Amino acid sequence: MTAACSSGTSGSAKTRRDEVVTTASGPVRGELRDSGVAFRGIPYAQPPVGDLRFAAPQPPLPWQETRDCTKYGPTAQRKQLAEVTAIPEPSIPGDGVLNLNVFTPRTDKNAKLPVLVWIHGGGFVAGSAASPWYDGASFNRDGVVVVSIGYRLGIEGFLHLDGAPDNRGVMDWIAGLGWVRDNIAAFGGDPAKVTVAGQSAGGGAVWALMGAPSAKGLFRAGISESGALTQPNDRGIAQAMSALFTSRTGKPATAAALRDLSKDDLQTLEDKLRAPGPDSSPALLLGLAPFADGTLIPETSTDMLKNGADESIPLLLGFTAQEFNGAALSGDTPAVTDATLPAALGALGFDPASATAFHTAYPGLNANELAGQAQSDAVLRGPGYRVAEDRATRNQPTWLYEFTWASKAPKFQGMSFHCLDIPFAFDLLGAPGVTAVAGDNPPQALADAIHKSWVAFIADSDPGAGWPRYTLDRRETMIWSDAPHLQSDPFAAQRSIWLR
Repeated sequence: MTAACSSGTSGSAKTRRDEVVTTASGPVRGELRDSGVAFRGIPYAQPPVGDLRFAAPQPPLPWQETRDCTKYGPTAQRKQLAEVTAIPEPSIPGDGVLNLNVFTPRTDKNAKLPVLVWIHGGGFVAGSAASPWYDGASFNRDGVVVVSIGYRLGIEGFLHLDGAPDNRGVMDWIAGLGWVRDNIAAFGGDPAKVTVAGQSAGGGAVWALMGAPSAKGLFRAGISESGALTQPNDRGIAQAMSALFTSRTGKPATAAALRDLSKDDLQTLEDKLRAPGPDSSPALLLGLAPFADGTLIPETSTDMLKNGADESIPLLLGFTAQEFNGAALSGDTPAVTDATLPAALGALGFDPASATAFHTAYPGLNANELAGQAQSDAVLRGPGYRVAEDRATRNQPTWLYEFTWASKAPKFQGMSFHCLDIPFAFDLLGAPGVTAVAGDNPPQALADAIHKSWVAFIADSDPGAGWPRYTLDRRETMIWSDAPHLQSDPFAAQRSIWLR
């Protein structure tokens, strides 16, 4: 069994004392860097194997010797969403996937620094907390402790199975947040100043956690970056996904039937489950995802909005200008024509007759480009806007942005697509893979501005005086472009589509 980080006392004789921190489970050694100390692969729960594979996360077994936590631990991801992804997302083999990484400016238990807890994206079926895009160096420079959490994905994390608790991946997030509450002070963080953030599926995780009673008190604010805010799904979608699993694989959707399968065999079954086919539907596109189970997550996303389950937690949220439209513009998807556009819109849940409204909202786009934009609007932009609008009606502290800076990379020239804003927020424009998606010399001034607003929000639950709350009378939205600015009601043309 591979542990998240190795036990033992091996290491350089020059190791400084402040590289070792004692957690509730035992001492860990991190890597001393110019920005602070990086601790990687710290177990926050036992490896989910054997009887624990589909069980709720269990506290890690204690250890006595100092664990070397200078390298990333195993990841739950076994297969990327695509052969080449925008974000470098390493897959690291091993069983101890319930581990986290801590990047801190200093290991002083009296420092009481604000904390950013990051939940990676990947459609709830992929992604990796070991990505260099999630390194906390720049946040450390600015006095913020960063924690990134690995969690169970796909079937292991989110398929409804008889004989297993639901929403196991959500349980992992909550267990990670519980670890932060109990241990982060030893790393210089303040457990009372935790902001949970994520992008794409990770942004959806933030929203799901805001409606989870057992997560109350574990964080005080949230950041949802291009979040999948149509989740939590309703229970019917989870049940339909389980039925589809059985019909496609011939195996019962039970923990007992799957518990002893190898990782490769389970991945093969998951590939069959997620493959396109006439027996599936757009509603199941994110069917392996958090859902309202009535206990851990009491309500769907729709009911959360209706009933105000997110309470008064400050929320900063937004999206990129084109999100998934990048695929359409780059020629990676089959072309949609004027004749097939109404059907494409209908498949996304829009009124097929709304083609005219889309042409009005997005002048200059052809049918194929509009179909890509509609996908972005259906999955990310529209739901995010609805959350901002609904929270504004209850005067809940909310800040909305749109990232419009366009890539200069050859394949994505002129596009502001899904994931592009992450290295700006983390102020890591020099990280591996950024040039491939952003082009040469992306604007450091824009990264400075976005990163500064995040640091302010993490520290004070407010991005600063230059960015007012979102309200229904002004609808002021931050536009992250070459010249960042506030704009009042920038989505007036889209509102009739998004609030359908």
